[in-house]
Amino acid sequence: MTAPAPPLDSPPLNSPTLDAPTSIAIVGAGPRGIGFLERLAANLPYLAPGARVVVHLIDPHPPGAGRIWRLAQSPLLKLNSMAADVTMFTDASSTIDGPVAHGPSLIEWVEAVRTGEFAIPGQPDDLLLAEIAGLTASSFPTRRLQSVYLDWFRRHAEAEFASTGGEIVVHADSAVQVDDLADGGQRVILGGGERIDVDLVLYALGHAGAEPEPEHAALAGFARQNGLFYLPPAFTADADTSGIPAGENVIVRGMGLAAVDLVVLLTEGRGGRFVPGADGLDYQASGHEPHLFLGSRRGVPYHSKISSRLHAPRPEPRFFSAAIARELERTSESLSFRRDVWPLIAAELLWGYYFELFTGHPDRVRTSWAKFAPFLERYRFDSPRLRAAVAAAVPDRFDRLDLDSLDRPLAGIRADSLDELQHVLRSYIRDDLTQRSAPEHSATLGLFTSLLYALFDLGTIIDSPKWTAHSRAVELGSGWPGYFSFIASGPPAHRLEELLALSRAGVVTFLGADTVVAAVGDRFEATSASAPGVVRAAALVDARLPHANIATSDNAALRSLLASGAGSEQVVSDAGYTGSTGLILVGPNDSRVIRADGSPHPRRFAIGPFTSAPFVGAFARPRTDAVSFRENDRVARAVLAEVAAHTPALVEQGRTRPPGRSRL
Repeated sequence: MTAPAPPLDSPPLNSPTLDAPTSIAIVGAGPRGIGFLERLAANLPYLAPGARVVVHLIDPHPPGAGRIWRLAQSPLLKLNSMAADVTMFTDASSTIDGPVAHGPSLIEWVEAVRTGEFAIPGQPDDLLLAEIAGLTASSFPTRRLQSVYLDWFRRHAEAEFASTGGEIVVHADSAVQVDDLADGGQRVILGGGERIDVDLVLYALGHAGAEPEPEHAALAGFARQNGLFYLPPAFTADADTSGIPAGENVIVRGMGLAAVDLVVLLTEGRGGRFVPGADGLDYQASGHEPHLFLGSRRGVPYHSKISSRLHAPRPEPRFFSAAIARELERTSESLSFRRDVWPLIAAELLWGYYFELFTGHPDRVRTSWAKFAPFLERYRFDSPRLRAAVAAAVPDRFDRLDLDSLDRPLAGIRADSLDELQHVLRSYIRDDLTQRSAPEHSATLGLFTSLLYALFDLGTIIDSPKWTAHSRAVELGSGWPGYFSFIASGPPAHRLEELLALSRAGVVTFLGADTVVAAVGDRFEATSASAPGVVRAAALVDARLPHANIATSDNAALRSLLASGAGSEQVVSDAGYTGSTGLILVGPNDSRVIRADGSPHPRRFAIGPFTSAPFVGAFARPRTDAVSFRENDRVARAVLAEVAAHTPALVEQGRTRPPGRSRL
């Protein structure tokens, strides 16, 4: 795949010769921004050899870590990935057109720091030094350690870029607006008033906050009128919870990763301690904690990370793979995730789970894999005939996989009281920890592995124009990512062990499923479908990230992009559904920003969760052909193609042939 040609209406860049630099503004210098910079440096010698490029890194937060991963946050907050599962570098699995540039994963970097091969950037404090000394491949690092790794990667990327003759200028400020100049140039206006004129702009802003939605604005107004505390969706590290007094009842709506972080900050962060006890962990309260009532749609925390190991080799995909996905896309007039794709993924999940159970633990089943597998091939994942076959072959209910109950474990459960519900939830969490850690239950890892590869394989057709509007906006926009996160991207196991300890100590109370919150009288009230009764509280926290919506974003540069017509909001429509995804529309091949008139902007590109491109993280597991690295490489090459095509000296002398898929 080669970089796309520049749009025909693209005016010449301001740099007419090799001696005059081309300037690029990267708006947002967090992990996606510096990941793009690394790919820019790697590809520049091939696509624009000899060209001088100046990059302006624009971010009010430290470049590299950015806002989310900045060093200045609580040392209690952690990644939900193990140290061995985090990298910023391409590797042999990367299907990219640019050169592969190998580098250390987080744990490899830490090991190199311990041997003295790499120096720790900045001035690490004693907590960071102690973490580096004790970190293992299976440790869950703190966000502060990830911040230092990202800082080191940023310095590495800048050094690689400097070796090409490039120059970096850092602006510790926010971009609030970008204007088109008469000659085609781009004027970036910063919050402090500085104006930077450049040739090209890349938006790499990562996660942004949002203006309050109508419901949240109403709850905030109710809180002000009644002297209550309300926290709308926010990034937990940024949230000010000092207004929640000790002993206060707090309704927490949400039980995902944001809620886990909130619980940590309001308990251990207020001086409490977890100590070994008869049931695993006990919690010793400091007396400064509030009383937390946790509820959500599912009513349970995300499934914990898995620590078991597979006893059998991973099976070859049977129902859903990249090849199957591409063939499905090729032969279908339209694609519905729920109708066409989910049944295949569901069948693949059962295949991976039961293959590990039957071949890795034959003592836990009544028949052989050879005799059981045909039932998986013959019947749908939700077929009563398949359930009957599972019941006959798998004697222990604990070993049976039901995808519906896995997703909604409290469906149909109604406790007689809130106190009884606490026992139900504690039992559920203990069972979940057992299934995800005990060696005899490694089939759960078989499920996880199949789900992970289904995510990767779906990525091969995720940008297909054949998706129905509803699939694009709803099923792929929130439904599928939410399901994946609940099953496969939950907190470390010790966070759930801590949650159990907090429940036994009376600091945390579980509300159950389908939690409903209302403003009644002078208090917030919560009810659920899992138990009778009403909980009243003077504080309410919506524990989730703000919804990505370009129209309500708190980022001025993104709002300006939409308001000026230089960018447009993605709207999807067909006979069955019309709606907006709330995302900035970008071209599928090069991530050029699409203007309001439907044409690609000749000078602006965008990557990250605010765009219509498939959502991917800024860093990834090693050896998984990460989508984010592919996108960074593709967009860097598109930007450099723009540079080269409009630099006469390069056009005249001929450019070095870009490499194919590299294995450096």
